[in-house]
Amino acid sequence: MKTVLVVDDKDMMRDSVLQTLARAGFEVVSASSGQAAVDLCRQKRPDAIVTDMRMPGMTGIELLEQVRRIDDDLPVIVMTAFGTIETAVRAMKQGAFDYLTKPFEGDELVITVKRAVEHSGLVRENALLKAAACAGGPSSGAQASRLGADRLIGSSEVMAGVRAQLPAIAASSGTVLVTGESGVGKEVVARAIHECGPRAGGPYLAVNCAALSESLLESELFGHERGAFTGAERTRKGRFELAEGGTLLLDEVSEVSPKIQAKLLRVLQERTFERVGSSTPIGVDVRVIATSNRDLPAACAKGEFRQDLYYRLHVLPIRVPALRERASDVPELAAHFVSMVCRREGRQAPVWDPAAQTLLREYPWPGNVRELQNICERAVVLSGGGGVLTPELIAPWLGHAPVRMPVGQQIEAKPAAEPQAPQGPRVLEDIEREAIVRTLQMFSGHRQKTAGALGIGVRTLGLKLKKWKGLGLVDANL
Repeated sequence: MKTVLVVDDKDMMRDSVLQTLARAGFEVVSASSGQAAVDLCRQKRPDAIVTDMRMPGMTGIELLEQVRRIDDDLPVIVMTAFGTIETAVRAMKQGAFDYLTKPFEGDELVITVKRAVEHSGLVRENALLKAAACAGGPSSGAQASRLGADRLIGSSEVMAGVRAQLPAIAASSGTVLVTGESGVGKEVVARAIHECGPRAGGPYLAVNCAALSESLLESELFGHERGAFTGAERTRKGRFELAEGGTLLLDEVSEVSPKIQAKLLRVLQERTFERVGSSTPIGVDVRVIATSNRDLPAACAKGEFRQDLYYRLHVLPIRVPALRERASDVPELAAHFVSMVCRREGRQAPVWDPAAQTLLREYPWPGNVRELQNICERAVVLSGGGGVLTPELIAPWLGHAPVRMPVGQQIEAKPAAEPQAPQGPRVLEDIEREAIVRTLQMFSGHRQKTAGALGIGVRTLGLKLKKWKGLGLVDANL
């Protein structure tokens, strides 16, 4: 139900508008003065405002200016007497959504308010889609449904333990801290918590705290006022405002600066914040989920992370196990990733060679699920549409630790698993050259297929080969 704030100092007029909108299905709140309306606007965050122009203390124009500072996208409809049309036009120029000339019919009021609410919804949806595109994820519970608890793949005991915690945690409104090594799937768990809870229909937004500078992160989280800094040409809402009624994921929260830590602490404690360049507090109803791959208690002991913020985040903790702790889940995850790539590429799903599955199970996976996903995708692409994923397709990429091969299986391409030569670490360009040559041979010298499989341009591939041929480092026939 959309909320409309009605502002008028005359009780009879205010009650009439209120009753008309309530009958039309709106949730209506009212104020008898401009200042009371400003206070309600900060607390209730309505979807539209209907205000009289002539009021003592604060006029409708002055109220409009105050509302613009709170929410530049909030539609304001002004009511004016017939003799003050020029005032209404002035209000439109200053940002009013529309105006109604007294006396007006109830249907005219309802239609105008519905248009205003629809406009507000479209503006907010557009902002959410832009924010979600930057975050790389869905913007609403409906879009995120495919990332719910059913996407926590794995039948191991440790994963069953993670899944068992989700219903109770999702039903709560408490702050969640998801910890685990890089690549274990912390964000998938966060999305599952959102999707399984009562906020599933609200926005789901994420901010990568490690990827932004302090000033950019502050503006991204809390928004900024017009003119707050060079280049701030208009007021901008931050992720906390855009995620109203939903969930905000603070990815890698351990990387934020002390200044941002202090502001986050205030939001979690008081549920209010100020935009950059403003001292006006804004109330917010957002569930916060944070992730970290660091040992936060150790960071607190070193003075690198606020202990009070840690305790505010550590209300409902979940630890996501490393992939090596649930090796029995590897075949199930690998089958899922292969199926996902084949659907995307429009290919027939291949099957895993038992020897290749053995390699996957015995590898320690320092990059966790993310590394497994990359290797599965690479194997499908390099297979060239073959029906079987063989050990030869994956062994060259399992280079962080020795791999025990099944009896009878011999693989020639194991450069990364070999002990380092006595002369010391290999040069990165040598490793790159070997990978390119190996892939070229796999595709019988077809450069376009090779470039596509490696994720580089054909021209880049050609320039590298030309350079290496000139130095005598690769076969001249490649």
